[in-house]
Amino acid sequence: MKAQVTCLVLILCLFAMQGFAQEKTKKQLKEEKKLEKQKQIEEMVNAKTFVFNARTALPQGYRSINISSSSYFMRFNPEMILSELPYYGRAYSGSGYGGESGIKFEAKPEEIKIEKGKKNYNISAVVKANNDTYRISLTLGFEGTGTLNVTSNNRSSISFHGEVAAPVKTEKKE
Repeated sequence: MKAQVTCLVLILCLFAMQGFAQEKTKKQLKEEKKLEKQKQIEEMVNAKTFVFNARTALPQGYRSINISSSSYFMRFNPEMILSELPYYGRAYSGSGYGGESGIKFEAKPEEIKIEKGKKNYNISAVVKANNDTYRISLTLGFEGTGTLNVTSNNRSSISFHGEVAAPVKTEKKE
């Protein structure tokens, strides 16, 4: 009788140990989540369809400005780039006072180039809109954070820190 109970306890312990051995550690779960995020970013970049959400503005020659409380973005699409970003800095000829401020446009990009580096993507585009030419350069890390640099013919350049997300799909009402 004692041998049967010992055998039964031993068998139950083996099953219990096997169950604990199957659990993943926090490090493994974190690594899997990181790889999944990288895969999502790669799919969005290859499709050239994503949204850069700006969190900090870095005007040339000025201090950084926290803009995370507002929803400033630049939406990339092969057919259209939509920009709703603020502008802080020096304006040159062709930019009068008043009127539309910020880097706001919706225009077809003349070219979009994507280069994959060891640790990031370098995405560049040229857009002509609002009597100006914008040269856009986005350095995007595999984890989804990046720096967007916008250079204009009529204004000094400005950079933004933020992260990339998938575009929100809106349903058309008929």
